[in-house]
Amino acid sequence: MACGCDNHIDPLIPEIAVIKDIRIDTRDVSTFRVENPKSGRCFDFKPGQCAMISIPPIGEAIFSITSSPTEKNFMEFSIKRCGLVTDYLHELEIESEIGIRGPYGNNFPVNDELKGKDILFIAGGIGLAPLRSVINYTMDNRADYGKIDIVYGARTSKDLVHRKDIFENWPTKKDTKVYLTVDREEKDWDGHVGFVPNYIKELNFDTNKVVLVCGPPIMIKYVLQGLEELGFKKEQVYTTLELKMKCGIGKCGRCNIGDKYVCKDGPVFRCDEIQKLPDEY
Repeated sequence: MACGCDNHIDPLIPEIAVIKDIRIDTRDVSTFRVENPKSGRCFDFKPGQCAMISIPPIGEAIFSITSSPTEKNFMEFSIKRCGLVTDYLHELEIESEIGIRGPYGNNFPVNDELKGKDILFIAGGIGLAPLRSVINYTMDNRADYGKIDIVYGARTSKDLVHRKDIFENWPTKKDTKVYLTVDREEKDWDGHVGFVPNYIKELNFDTNKVVLVCGPPIMIKYVLQGLEELGFKKEQVYTTLELKMKCGIGKCGRCNIGDKYVCKDGPVFRCDEIQKLPDEY
């Protein structure tokens, strides 16, 4: 398990966390702000890493950490209703206690491959959640990175998450542009209409960028094809397979793909590495 952090908290032992804020993003996505009552943030982490949230006796599930490591007093998780644990989480109220442990997995290479580079973020739906940690990290360390472009799409305008970030915060940052799209025309939407992979080709970005992609598997597949058509190489593109993670420590085997365990070798992979994996990913 690659945690890459400086602290020595045992990632198998849950910390007690208290939900301090719940922001309703869409009809089925909410962002939970959690704090350790004693120390604020439960543990150190890097952008792209995940944590296990538990609700005894309901169960536990692994989620990407949505907040940036630059936030020292809390952690955030944007969680979509999609099963027993998430349904229960969405019924909790502020000041409810949960268990949290981690961090799990590797991280996006913010301090080496991304440093000094122009970055293109591409997200679809709830796929903005894991990228938000990286985006806000780059915003908080703006001088370390070049131009930043963010392309984000959802099924409808009501399915766009982190609305304050995408409409107010990020577009005001230096050398940062945000491009939004929805799948179909809507009465009150005057922005771009179309699927993310097609929008990428329309925008026709220059290839002097590092690309970070996250979203539904079918979107990622066609985004990668579109990027290739534009001349991007697979070595320039990173994605995360965090949805494949289960136990987080390489014991259950449910995230095994070929010779890789997503929780130990990922979830962040460069796309030339993914190309070597069997088709079932």
